[in-house]
Amino acid sequence: MIVVGLTGGIATGKSTVSTLLRAHNVPIIDADVLAREVVAPGTPALKRIVAHFGDSILQPDGALDRAKLGAIVFASEAQRKKLNSIVHPAVRRAMLLGVLKCWFRGERICILDVPLLVEAGLWRFVATVVVVYCSPELQLQRLMARDKSSREDAMARLNAQWPMSEKIDYADIVVDNSGSLQDLEGQISALVSKLHRQAGWSWKLSWLIPPYGFCSAMCTLAFKNIAHPHPKSTRQTSTRS
Repeated sequence: MIVVGLTGGIATGKSTVSTLLRAHNVPIIDADVLAREVVAPGTPALKRIVAHFGDSILQPDGALDRAKLGAIVFASEAQRKKLNSIVHPAVRRAMLLGVLKCWFRGERICILDVPLLVEAGLWRFVATVVVVYCSPELQLQRLMARDKSSREDAMARLNAQWPMSEKIDYADIVVDNSGSLQDLEGQISALVSKLHRQAGWSWKLSWLIPPYGFCSAMCTLAFKNIAHPHPKSTRQTSTRS
């Protein structure tokens, strides 16, 4: 089974790409969804959050009050780091469980949809990194239209994130979402076909013989990290080709 990391920038269309991949029956593990699930009422992560930040960050029904917690962590880097130290490991465990479930089902491909795949260093733990891209000006225009924000506010949000030019340096495959939806659909069809070819026949062997699958995955990740310890700008490809 190939584990693929899907990422992009704000307003580049990563969610649309994820939706199109689901239409091809490709399993998606969404980090944003998991980030909400791991802090649901009764979870160990929420109990740790309450133990540190207090009951004031809870709603009357016991659910996390994201607005109140957000006001705390955005005002203090130390508090933000503390929250991340609780939530991030829980999300990573949930992602690993999701990958294992895909493997047990005998899936050929498993997509990890992670907005901060590159920034968090998780690109090192996937076989293939797919980055959804559009031009900076188009990204800005889409963000302004989506949030109904001013150019200045949209620029501030974009400047707070990694530039897309840097994320692309980590890409094995680039999906260019600068065109029409029809063009994007064609790219995703080509991407799915490419990933199935990449999985080849060994996906079934790795499922039937777990030690083979484990060794194969370790070899893939070891090669990735030894051969490419830094951004792989020379390895960029596009589904257009």
